[in-house]
Amino acid sequence: MSKPLIEMRNSAIHGNGVFAIANISEGQEIIEYAGKRLTHARADHRYGGSSITGHTFLFTLNDDYVIDGNQDGNDARWINHSCDPNCRAWKIDAEDGNPKRDRVVIEARRAIDRGEELTYDYGIVLDEPYTRELKAAWACRCGAKTCSGTMLKPKPRKPVKKSR
Repeated sequence: MSKPLIEMRNSAIHGNGVFAIANISEGQEIIEYAGKRLTHARADHRYGGSSITGHTFLFTLNDDYVIDGNQDGNDARWINHSCDPNCRAWKIDAEDGNPKRDRVVIEARRAIDRGEELTYDYGIVLDEPYTRELKAAWACRCGAKTCSGTMLKPKPRKPVKKSR
């Protein structure tokens, strides 16, 4: 059995966080994001479909499913967002093509020193308009020099139709 790389404890960024308890190499796989697979509709039903909470353990897996870290989750659900992250999340497609079996793993974007908090960019894009209230609910507290102040990402631009 390999030596643990991480542990969950209180974070200066937000609530709980995940910290390296050993040095981690760039590109090293750290942990898989675990939890029950739910359809998007089931997740909306279960959690009310509200984006105002600013807190979720739901990780979008693909067009069909999300991973609910609240159910059968692990320490990966405690990794906080940062605008200057030291980790990234990768989706791994299931070999049999079943989208319910797709996986998400967290790996180091760079070398991470023992004691450093692990973070990744949540990349949250919501369907509804980004109101002041919504931005406040999804406020970023990462403290990075490049912090945008929100975990919300700009919506993709829609092409503008030219008139003749």
